[in-house]
Amino acid sequence: MDLSWPHQGLSRRRALAAATGMAAGALLPTAGSSRAAAAPYTNPVIWQDFADIDVIRVGDIFYASASTMHYSPGAPVLRSYDLVNWEIAGHSVPVLDFGAKYDLNGARGYVRGIWASSLAYRPSNRTFYWLGQIDFARTYVYTATAVEGPWSRLTTISTPYYDAGLLVDSDDSLYVAYGNTTISVAQLSPDGRRQVRTQQVFTAPSSVGTLEGARFYKINGQYYIFLTRPANGQYILRSSSGPFGPYTMRQVLLDLPGPIPGGGVPHQGGLVRTQNGAWYYLAFVDAYPGGRMPALAPVTWTSDGWPVVQLVNGAWGTSYPSPAVPPPPRQVTPMTGVDTFDGTTLEPRWEWNHNPDPTKWSVGNGLTLRTATVTHDLYWARNTLTHRIQGPTSTATVQLDHSAMRDGDRAGLALLRDSSAWIGLKRDGGVTRVAMVGGLTMDSNWNTTGTGTELANAPVSGGRIWLRASADIRPGAARPGTFSYSTDGIHFARLGPSFTMGNDWRFFMGYRFALFNHATQALGGAVRVTRFELSTP
Repeated sequence: MDLSWPHQGLSRRRALAAATGMAAGALLPTAGSSRAAAAPYTNPVIWQDFADIDVIRVGDIFYASASTMHYSPGAPVLRSYDLVNWEIAGHSVPVLDFGAKYDLNGARGYVRGIWASSLAYRPSNRTFYWLGQIDFARTYVYTATAVEGPWSRLTTISTPYYDAGLLVDSDDSLYVAYGNTTISVAQLSPDGRRQVRTQQVFTAPSSVGTLEGARFYKINGQYYIFLTRPANGQYILRSSSGPFGPYTMRQVLLDLPGPIPGGGVPHQGGLVRTQNGAWYYLAFVDAYPGGRMPALAPVTWTSDGWPVVQLVNGAWGTSYPSPAVPPPPRQVTPMTGVDTFDGTTLEPRWEWNHNPDPTKWSVGNGLTLRTATVTHDLYWARNTLTHRIQGPTSTATVQLDHSAMRDGDRAGLALLRDSSAWIGLKRDGGVTRVAMVGGLTMDSNWNTTGTGTELANAPVSGGRIWLRASADIRPGAARPGTFSYSTDGIHFARLGPSFTMGNDWRFFMGYRFALFNHATQALGGAVRVTRFELSTP
């Protein structure tokens, strides 16, 4: 789409600041309002793990897509009416059918799968497009006429478009910007099914280093490729001669203090324009152990057509005036709260660790998890269902019916990452106990190095229990997770020591709450989760 910016006059001081991609903090956009002034918003706008964001607007609705790696379904689509309050609407990739490793079948897909990808809307056929490469091997394109789905695969392209940005040009042509340091542009056929041309258009200078995470725009007749320098900078390329360049480069930000104490520099996101012409940059902030959190800042443009992030006291602001947009038609669905699994499908806030075995789970009157894998290693267990942690601190509480467990079964609630711990039930010799287990670990190649050690236990009777995990995901240091249980849903007893959640970035995805049930002896057992609640203090 050909988007235009509002030309604004610049003072000499402002123009000089803009030349480095920075502007004085007090200089905020003054675009006209299309509604009464709303209360300022606070960053991060989403305190959950949504990284590598691509953001678009279709009519009065904003959409964003994010990375999910080995989680399934993949590539969640977020929806907002104001760029501040977001809900999860669906997933662009219904199943990771890219090889047996994504089924935990003889191999594992940890830290593979859905990386930085692109979401676009094509007005000519009223269709949403998702495009992304998998395993450096090929590129997949999925389409849908509504973000809720159904999404279906349109095509597979043999060129792997690394960290791609898809552009629907004003003449309806489809272009893809992609690459790492060497940036290329490809043109797709009119039906979007094949590549008809590709050409290298830019090489990052050695003084800048790695550039990736492309987002592709046409704004006021100019072509822009928005690129990140991981994990501390953002740059933009501009061409006045068409999508294949030549391009010139401008720094947008570098080593910019972010809005989350202890977190990183906002980067690798996308630009979007509101209905009244105001521009915003939705980036993410590295904020482990929780993951990468979306943050929003206003953007203005220099008189010669370069974007400038508006700062507050030399930093990405923790608060800005809310975007002036039409009143929303409804409130978005919260990303926290209670789920009793009463519907016929899972809510889109849930994602499985790798693809599940669909014959081993069901919803309706609770979530039933039948054992799908015989293993002593949770990282190999299929049908582990995950939920993002809400920051800065939150608690997950599950009500679990364990009356159908069998000897050797393990079921419960985990804090899941490459170093994990859990609270749950162990049934052995006809006796069930509640246990806290730590020491589940992976190495840097994502191979299991520890299957867990029982650190505390207590006897339980009956067939129902409440399990609770609390997580502090404020970045900047390793943070504690704690576990407790209840036999009445009211009085909870702490079990086991605090679990230290690591804040290393190399697993990319942040910690998640995870519901699991696996066998160590034989299949056939089951548990039923009748209630899940994610709450904040």
